[in-house]
Amino acid sequence: MNNNISKLAESIGKVIVGKDDTVIKLIASMLCEGHVLLEDVPGVGKTQLITALSRSIGGKFNRIQLTPDVMPSDIAGFTMLDPKTGEFIYRDGAVMCNFLLADEINRASPKVQSALLEAMEERQISLDGVTHHLPKPFLVMATQNPVETYGTFHLPEAQMDRFFMKLSMGYPDADEEVKILERTEMHNPINNIETPVMTDKDIIDLQAEVRKIRVTEQVKKYIVNIVGSTRSDRNVTLGISPRGSIALYKAAKAFAFIYEREYVTPDDVKIAAVSVLAHRIILSPQGKSEFGIPEEYVKHIISETPVPSMGK
Repeated sequence: MNNNISKLAESIGKVIVGKDDTVIKLIASMLCEGHVLLEDVPGVGKTQLITALSRSIGGKFNRIQLTPDVMPSDIAGFTMLDPKTGEFIYRDGAVMCNFLLADEINRASPKVQSALLEAMEERQISLDGVTHHLPKPFLVMATQNPVETYGTFHLPEAQMDRFFMKLSMGYPDADEEVKILERTEMHNPINNIETPVMTDKDIIDLQAEVRKIRVTEQVKKYIVNIVGSTRSDRNVTLGISPRGSIALYKAAKAFAFIYEREYVTPDDVKIAAVSVLAHRIILSPQGKSEFGIPEEYVKHIISETPVPSMGK
């Protein structure tokens, strides 16, 4: 594993117990300048995960608890008149940070959801004719509870598509939960991260390195074949758009970089596929009957798509 990524994952591991796969995928999303939707039940460590990442890098961390009464100005900020100077000044909103935890995004009104997703996509805020650029790196981790739906606003599929990955932490096993109890006995485990192991500039440099990873024509066609197979399948009502192809392409490059290769292999595509593609698919009634959830369907198309050889 890349030395810098290993140090970052090790630092996060001082707080998060036993979720190495989720941690690596979160780091991969950051390397691709993507945003993450974390769908999980309360209390499994979602807030600790993004807090540990921000503290490990030394970036600015904001959290906003989204409720129906949150306004778009809480997200984007607002301009106000300074009585002393008579000029309008901008007051930062929640998105003016490096790492934003948007807790329970499905409890926010559609107008607030749109304001957040617009900032995620454009990486800037425009108010009263003035553009305010968001800091770099910028990562949003939005959470939603898949069980409790009372008083929530369903996130439309078009907006789900804007998230680079959808992850889930899940419950810890018995041994992991014992370690969690021991870590929280004396203090908040986030205090285990005393100093950052990387800087904002380091992350920007790593993002540039990821873009240099080579992808052969065979692997590009492999990605396109995986995505294309969802568009003409009777098990699917809504197939994956080119945005999904681009996301899978970038994620595969990130995994190649993480595991210290200068080129992408089909295995990198397979590792990323479920987290990158599943939330972009709507299964038909037949697909739901056969596969149950989109994640299982993606695993199926991965197993059915011919894998290209990597011969020179």
